[in-house]
Order: sequence, then structure tokens, then C-alpha cells
Amino acid sequence: MKSRPAKSHNLSFDNTEIAFRGKTNADLTRAYWLFKFISINFFTKIGPPITNAALKLGLPIKSLIKATIFRQFCGGESIAECEQTVAQLHAGSVGSILDYSVEGEDDEEVFDHTCEEIMRTIRHADGDDRIPLTVFKVTGLGRFALLEKINSGQALEAAEKSEFQRLSHRVDQICGLAHELKVRVMIDAEESWIQDPIDSMALEMMRRYNQEQVIVFNTYQLYRNDKLASLKADVSLAVSEQFILGAKLVRGAYMEKERERAEEMAYVSPIHSDKQSTDNDYNDALKFCISKIDFVSFVAGTHNEFSCELLTKLLEEKGIPHDHEHIYFSQLLGMSDNLSFNLGSAGYNVAKYVPYGPVKAVMPYLFRRAEENTSVAGQMGRELRLISAEMKRRKLK
Repeated sequence: MKSRPAKSHNLSFDNTEIAFRGKTNADLTRAYWLFKFISINFFTKIGPPITNAALKLGLPIKSLIKATIFRQFCGGESIAECEQTVAQLHAGSVGSILDYSVEGEDDEEVFDHTCEEIMRTIRHADGDDRIPLTVFKVTGLGRFALLEKINSGQALEAAEKSEFQRLSHRVDQICGLAHELKVRVMIDAEESWIQDPIDSMALEMMRRYNQEQVIVFNTYQLYRNDKLASLKADVSLAVSEQFILGAKLVRGAYMEKERERAEEMAYVSPIHSDKQSTDNDYNDALKFCISKIDFVSFVAGTHNEFSCELLTKLLEEKGIPHDHEHIYFSQLLGMSDNLSFNLGSAGYNVAKYVPYGPVKAVMPYLFRRAEENTSVAGQMGRELRLISAEMKRRKLK
């Protein structure tokens, strides 16, 4: 990949004109009221059970969901429906990560269908520079309880061994196709009590497919107090075994669930005791990856402004091009447009997660986004402040 010269642009995450250039006045107004609604904790708590009940009863609320929260955080119900979002992001110098966000299933036929759909996203990304990365969750391909049993060290029965072989084959099919087409694929992190077998599979895929270039990425949740050490150990392993480590760095997505389970089962929580410790590990992980840039390719998945600014400064200090092929910034669709579009405009590699799938099937993902926005300190206020600033700039009421 050839480096393009960095654009002469003063990077500012408060530049709302760039952040919302692709949004119409109606888009801004809808987003403003949606985030206002999400910011009310009461509605965020009662929303999921009411919505699930309404969908099960067949009440006509799908169109309402699709026009509001689904439209904000998802690209569509199919790959084809995501095209408008992909084109809009590309116009703002931001790539797309197609994410088939169906989860919580427990059936072999569904797992096979999910595997095929993930491979469709990889084929769709082949030759399309607008889609620089793809992604999947291992629990979309196999039973949660099976992974939990393996993680706990329990012996598998014969049927379970066969089941795990089918799961491993699906993972290999996906990564093998990605390698064949030279399309990067990320394996998402999940709960700590199923993560060990996921990590093992990810490392095996990297040994197999990351010999000449980075194809497979594993995800490191830095809110876990052991993951910075895991990242460093895995980089050492990659150096000694001569493959390139692919690492997606995130803070984490299951904090409340992790802490509740640790308390209920009386073990020490794997999550840092405070946010500052998480931030320190995340930023140290950025510094470490930059120091090992020849051996590691990483995606900085973060909505944290300080971490994004830190990474841009590290690139400047080391004289690394803004668009170095081993470095990507990433955020979720519908959130932190001030980071994504300003970074993209300044010549950095940026890609947004673009979740898609049937409305009913992606509701667990949408509920997590709503909960995340209310639980992350300052996220709602930040989104609303930026949208309000742009509405004022446009002289909208």
C-alpha cells in the first residue's frame, strides 16, 4: 500500500462542520432527540423489555425502531442496504467495517448461516477500498456454553468435541477466505469466562495466515487487568514464531456483567477497579504497539478523545505516516463522528463499524449501544454538545 501525503489540516475534534458534513438538517435533528431520549436512564432500562415484548406480540413497532435507533447505529438489514452508509462514510474519508450483528443464537443451522453471511461480507470487501476491515464474533458460530466449558478446563464429551471441531472449522473457513482474498478480518473479544478458547483460536489463525501480511486480528479488552501483559506476550510470540500480530485495542464492552458475575461467584473481578487504570493500560498499549510497529498491526478502537490525540502525537514523534498500513482508528457507526471524520479528513486510516442484520435479530446490539451511551461518563453530554453546536452553526432551531 502506497502512503499518501498527509493533508495540510489542523486536527480539531471540535470541528463540527467536518464531523457532520454528511448529515442533513433532518438527520441532525433526529439524532439530537434520539440521544436526548437515550440519556434518560429510566427509558433505557424499561426500553429493552417493552420492545422485546412488543416484537414477540407482533405489534407494529419495527418501522419505528428502524426509523430511529436502528437508523442511527446500523447500516441496514442486509449488505445491500448498507451501501448508502458505506458511500456516505467513504465521502468523508472514513472506511466501513461490515458487522453482521446477529447474536444469542443456539442452533447449528443458524451457526452455518452466520458463517456464510460473514464470508459474504469478506467477498463483498474484496477489491473495495471503502471496506478495509471485516469482523466476526465467535459466539455467532458456536454455543456460548460450549466455550464456557472449554474455558473452565472441563473435559468435553464426544458430541461436544465434534461440536467444537465444527466451530473451529467455521473460524478457519472465514480466516482462510480472508487470507485468499487478502481481506483483513478481526475476531471480537467477548466475556472473560469464554475468552481463553477464543484467544487460542485467534493465535492459531494468525500463525497460519499472518506470515506475509496481517489478515487476522485478535481483540484485547484493556479494561481487563491482565490484557496489557497478554498483548506484550503475544507480540513476543509473534516475533519468535515469525508472524505479524494483528491487535484490535478496545477498552471493553461487558464491564457491568463482568463485575456482577465476579461478585455473585465470589472471585476477584478481572476488570480494573477504576477508569484511570483502564485508561493507563489502553494508552500504554498504544505506545507499546507503536514501538513494535514492524511486528504488530493494530486497530485503535476507541471513542476516547485523549487516546486518539495521543496516537496522532505518537505518529508525529516517530515520523510515522498518518496512513501507515499497520495503524487504524475505529469507532462505531452513529457515535463520535467528531473523531472519525476529523481523523479521516486529516489523512489517518479510520473505519466505522457498520452493524447490519434483521431488526429483531440486532436488538441485543442496539440495547447495548443505548446502555453504553448512558454508562460511559460524558458520552451523552459530548454527543449532544457537538450536535447542538452544529445545529447552531447551521442556524437550526
